[in-house]
Parts: sequence; structure tokens; C-alpha cells
Amino acid sequence: MQHSSLENGRWADLSFPQQMANIGSETSRVLKALEAGKESRAQSAFARFQELMDLTIRYGRKNEGIIARSAMWEELCRLRELYCAAFLEHNLPELAAANRYFDQFAARR
Repeated sequence: MQHSSLENGRWADLSFPQQMANIGSETSRVLKALEAGKESRAQSAFARFQELMDLTIRYGRKNEGIIARSAMWEELCRLRELYCAAFLEHNLPELAAANRYFDQFAARR
């Protein structure tokens, strides 16, 4: 795990937009690496994407209620599933669309 320092609770202390913006940094790296034909870099960024998504799914925000947490969990799991499928298929248009989605969170930081 490359983000092991975040698992000790620091990740849950970040706001949801901050979490999503950090995940978006990795989606941007994935897309750029694939466009440049750098498979190894894309794989590394993809692994970091998965770690950060898993941390967000696992811990979310500490102060959210059970209902909000449940709805967030379902949406994040679906987002992770779709992104992973796009990556495995090297579907650049879908990866670019996901990157644009995450870019919205970077603007809110």
C-alpha cells in the first residue's frame, strides 16, 4: 500500500471534495500515462487510484450519518467499478470522462 499513512484516520479527516480531488490526481496520471503509452506508469497510478477509492469507501467522512454513508458507499462502489472496467479495457474516452468528473472536485478545494 502506497498510502498507508492515510489509513490511520487522516483520510477520514479530509473533506469529501479533498478526498475526491486526491483520487482525481491519480485518474489524471492514469490517463496521461496511457495516452503516452507508458503502461507501467498507468498501472502504478491505477493502483494508487484503487487504494484511495478503497480508503474513501472504507472510512468516508467520520461525521456523516448512517443513511448518507450508505448512499455514498453505493455510489463510490459503482464509480470504482466503472473506472476499473474502463481501465482494464483501455477505454480512453471513458477514462477521460471520469477524469473530468474528478476535476470538478479539484476546483472546490
